[in-house]
Amino acid sequence: MTSNVGQNYPYSSEPEAVRAAKIAELVASRDGLAEKLASETSPLDENERWWIWKCPTPGCPGFLHAAGYARDRHAVYVVCDGTCARTFLR
Repeated sequence: MTSNVGQNYPYSSEPEAVRAAKIAELVASRDGLAEKLASETSPLDENERWWIWKCPTPGCPGFLHAAGYARDRHAVYVVCDGTCARTFLR
């Protein structure tokens, strides 16, 4: 299996309340993230749990949390809680 394929598998999952709290924390602590999410995502539907992924950025210890659905693509838009502070599509 190539590393690209391996990186697409979820790492774990988290309850909706934990996911929402983490996204709220990241939005409050990062300049411009609220605006970026507002312009690039649509709201998530109701689920009890959401997947999380290990960040693929070399050296970043973070995890990717679902923040919405990508407006222009068929994907979940995720935010890294680690040092890279990047966003990705899953």
